[in-house]
Amino acid sequence: MRRTIFDSDHETFRASCRAFVDRTLRPDQEKHLANHEFGRQMWLDLGRQGFLGLNVPEEYGGAGVEDPRFMLVLAEELSKLAFAYSSCVGIHADCVAPYLVDLCTPEQKARWLPKFCTGELLTAIAMTEPSGGSDLAALTTTAVRDGDVWVLNGAKTFITNGYSADLVIVAARTSPEKGARGITLFAVETGMAGFERGRKLDKVGQAESDTAELFFADVRLGDAQVIGEVDAGFGYMMQRLVVERIGAAVNNLSHARQILDETLEYVKDRQAFGQPIGSFQANKFRLAELVTLADVSQAFVDACVMQQVHGTLTAVDAAKAKWWAADVQNKILDVCVQLYGGYGYMNEYRVARAWADARVSRIWAGTNEIMLELIGRDLGLGGQPVQKRAH
Repeated sequence: MRRTIFDSDHETFRASCRAFVDRTLRPDQEKHLANHEFGRQMWLDLGRQGFLGLNVPEEYGGAGVEDPRFMLVLAEELSKLAFAYSSCVGIHADCVAPYLVDLCTPEQKARWLPKFCTGELLTAIAMTEPSGGSDLAALTTTAVRDGDVWVLNGAKTFITNGYSADLVIVAARTSPEKGARGITLFAVETGMAGFERGRKLDKVGQAESDTAELFFADVRLGDAQVIGEVDAGFGYMMQRLVVERIGAAVNNLSHARQILDETLEYVKDRQAFGQPIGSFQANKFRLAELVTLADVSQAFVDACVMQQVHGTLTAVDAAKAKWWAADVQNKILDVCVQLYGGYGYMNEYRVARAWADARVSRIWAGTNEIMLELIGRDLGLGGQPVQKRAH
């Protein structure tokens, strides 16, 4: 089905993104896999193309684009290469950017955003803790006031870009007696005393991504490292998770549809019992179902994107999109692996890596079970109500 949410400017930008992926990223993909990281050169190349500061004001070196569809076009093209590219770039350029642009002081913006846009300053956001998972309100990392500084202690895990990030936005409890209303965001920078990184985590998929554990032992932070207002961090995170979740939905579908397209070509060429395996009725019907499922899912996600464009996307609809797209992505890729047979289980085939890469999409940005909980609350089935609108 022809998509209608993009105009000629978006498609021109897509062509630039696709050319960049083919010219700059694809030749280094095997190196990224082997090194378990992208390396700084990739980020500098992205910055040189203007891809990292799309939604950063021009005065700080960005493009000043307010239309989120441009960032989503970039995400779609990156995810077609491999899921890790869109997820890691998305954390920096789509997830962290709003925190710096919307919440930082002019002095903080001038300090961080120019290098953020060029790729000289790589960022991450540290919410998840070893014991907390999706329950952000229960985090145990603390920041205690000591005179004119804050003293940060705690640990974070599963942090995308965590091993190489120069600046990490860290959520910490500053007023324990206030519960979720007592959380503050801090900017922790490489080289600060007491800030250490654990190993690159050995994941099932997305080997290119340098996911890491982070540790904070008496890290002393001045007020210039506070992001936004003290004790307002939980609200900031909840508001911006809406954007992260619709971005995840876009990535999930683009990733799955690329592999589905490649599988369709494979089953036309692969022979068994004297005919293409795609001509067998069972395979033909299953692929017909998957293509239809992908098209229908794309229509809903695109509708959510347009709500985001108009500022009307709700947290509940973003949760629906994230849950559904992650589920559909995994269903599609599981069938694609099956259709490749034994080759589908070999890492040298893209379908195998894509299948492994995608499994985490039902876990991150809030597990699919948390998404269903949010949707269920909106139906009046118990629990605290969900905020209605993205900000």
